[in-house]
Amino acid sequence: MLNRRSLLALLFAVSAIGAAWAQPSSDPLPSWNDGAVKKSITDFVARVTTQGDADFVPVEQRIAVFDNDGTLWCEQPEYFQAVFAFDRVKAMAPSHPQWKSQQPFKAFLSGDRKALAEQGEKGVLTLVAAAHSGMTTDEFAKSVADWLATARHPRFNRPYNELIYQPMVELLAYLRANGFKTFIVSGGGVEFMRVWAEKAYGIPPEQVVGSSGVTQYRLDAAGKPSLLKTVKVQFIDDGPGKPSGINMIIGRRPILAFGNSDGDHQMLQWTMAGSGPRFAGIVHHTDSTREYAYDRPSKIGKLDKAWEEAKAKGWTVVDMKRDWKRVFAFEP
Repeated sequence: MLNRRSLLALLFAVSAIGAAWAQPSSDPLPSWNDGAVKKSITDFVARVTTQGDADFVPVEQRIAVFDNDGTLWCEQPEYFQAVFAFDRVKAMAPSHPQWKSQQPFKAFLSGDRKALAEQGEKGVLTLVAAAHSGMTTDEFAKSVADWLATARHPRFNRPYNELIYQPMVELLAYLRANGFKTFIVSGGGVEFMRVWAEKAYGIPPEQVVGSSGVTQYRLDAAGKPSLLKTVKVQFIDDGPGKPSGINMIIGRRPILAFGNSDGDHQMLQWTMAGSGPRFAGIVHHTDSTREYAYDRPSKIGKLDKAWEEAKAKGWTVVDMKRDWKRVFAFEP
């Protein structure tokens, strides 16, 4: 029979083994496969955060920017905000009986794809504008939250805000643990993203840069103030608009940028044009089994010119099929 000292020693040993098992992995990017891409990220972070290194960057200059659609979450088979807008128009239709005879609403609500196509891009923009205006910013935020709670992706049958890329969530956390300030810089609507981005990515609303519409300040009959969303476009944060948005909202040139399409090309160029150590990354969608495979021919997330410059200048290109152990957190 064990004496007290032996029993305590045994319990201590068991506790130590249990604690060792419970220790978190030393790998900060467990959903990334080992290889050149992962090493390029960790090597860059090590260089810019090591005191005394020639490439050391002070904390206040460690700015990292990320596109959202196709970079942080899925963007196929349609941009998720467009799906929200179309669902929103359907929900609003009973309150707008005039839409039954008014294009492009008539074509959309009746499912007449040919007539809707004849309306062109202007018709689609009209539908999106209707879904994003004529309400206060608080009402709009609630409509986004309500939609996310019920809408499901047609392929994965999951809420859209679950279709975020686990490797990129890990990368965001890894960067923040090393003194980086992380921003979203997306062509998507800023007020749409701010509803859910903090919970999904750990990025607070004030660090989300996106396209925006004009809002109007008003007082109701009781004197309570609100901001009314209008149909007028204020800023498009896509393509060449991204460097402008970074300059306007962030005020510092990033040292790291990630995108996935030609819509991010100028943001990547702007980032790499600065002095000192720089990192440009592109998520290349190559996995049709776990997600989607697309690049040059795609109408959504087209990757052509940015890909060519990445190859020519040695930017990091993430091959989703090769470089990610898993794509989504819900994968086994």
